[in-house]
Amino acid sequence: MKVGVLGAGQLGRMLALAGYPLGMRFRFLDPASEAPASHLAEQVVGEYEDEAALDRFVEGLDVVTYEFENVPVETVRRLGSRGCSVYPPPEALEVAQDRLVEKRFLRELGIATPEFASISTYDELKAAVSRIGLPAVLKTGRMGYDGKGQRVLREPGDVTEAWESLGGRALILESFVSFERELSVLAVRGRGGESVCYPLVQNEHRTGILRRSVCPAPMVTPELQSEAEDLARRVLDRLGYVGVLAIELFEVEGKLLANEMAPRVHNSGHWTLEGAETSQFENHLRSVVGLPLGSTAPRGYSVMLNLIGKVPDSASVLAVPGAHLHLYGKAERPGRKLGHITLSADDPQMLPSRVALVEELL
Repeated sequence: MKVGVLGAGQLGRMLALAGYPLGMRFRFLDPASEAPASHLAEQVVGEYEDEAALDRFVEGLDVVTYEFENVPVETVRRLGSRGCSVYPPPEALEVAQDRLVEKRFLRELGIATPEFASISTYDELKAAVSRIGLPAVLKTGRMGYDGKGQRVLREPGDVTEAWESLGGRALILESFVSFERELSVLAVRGRGGESVCYPLVQNEHRTGILRRSVCPAPMVTPELQSEAEDLARRVLDRLGYVGVLAIELFEVEGKLLANEMAPRVHNSGHWTLEGAETSQFENHLRSVVGLPLGSTAPRGYSVMLNLIGKVPDSASVLAVPGAHLHLYGKAERPGRKLGHITLSADDPQMLPSRVALVEELL
C-alpha cells in the first residue's frame, strides 16, 4: 500500500512513522525541499498547483491524504479525478479553510459557536462591533493558524487599528468567549461510516500557539464527553468524512462552544503516540486505507508539551521518568514548533512533578 501525503511537515513525518510498521510506503508533495518528512520518504518538491509535480506525485499511489488544511481544494479534486482516492473529502477542506463557512456549517448542524459576523468593509466592522460588543476577535477568513491573522479588540480605539492591520480581505468578527477552559475532541471515521473518539483533551495556548495538552482532561463528566462525541459525529457524518478530525472547543458553564475544526491529525492529539492504545496517526492511516479502526482508550494519563523556538538538551529530558522526546528535524527559530515531549504515568498525581522537571529545561 503506497500512501501519498500532501504536505511534508512534522505531521506527515509522524504519519509515515506510524505507517511503516503496517507495511505502508509513502510519497510526499511539498514546495519546501528538506521538509521534515523528506528525511523518511520520497518527496516530490513542487507547488500544489503544479501539474507536472502532481503527475509525478500521484503515479502509483493507492490513496492520498493531507497533513494540513490549506491544500488547494482544486488540487484534491484533480487528484481524485485521476482515479486516486483522496481522504478526507474535499468538502471538509472547503469548510475548514474559510472561518465564516465553517461557523455557518457548524450552526446548520445545531452546534453552538461564538457569535460572529462577516466583515468586508470598515462600516461593517463598526456595525458588527456595535451588535456583538467588546471584547471581540477580528480574524482573517482564510489562512490563519497559531494565532496569526487575528486581533483582539478590547476598546473602541482598537477597531481602527485592527482594520488597518487586517482590512482589505474577507474577515470575520467573533465574540470574545470568557471560557473556563479550552478542550478538543479528536474523532476518527472509517470508510464504512464507523467512528471512534478519543477522550477530551484540555489545552493551554499562549500567544495563539498550543503549549500544553492534558489527557484525559480533568473533571470531564460522562455528559460532557458524550456532548463532544455527538457534535463530532454530526460533522463526520454530514461530510461523509474519512480520517481523523479535530474540533477545538470552549467550555462555558458546563457546555461546549465549537471554535474551529481541523480536517487532519492535530497537535492536541500528539499525546496519543505513547498515551493511547492506537495513536491518532495510525488511526488516520487505518481509516484512509480501509483497515479496522483501533482502540482510542488511553494508557494511563498523559501531558504533551510543545517545544517552541528552542530544543532542550535531549539527555536531560529523557532522564525524566515517563518522558518521550519527539524532534521534527527543524532549525531553531522563535515561535516555531520544533518538537514535543509527552509525559506518561499510571497515576495522575505523578505527572505534575514530572511536568515541572521538564518545564525547567524549557
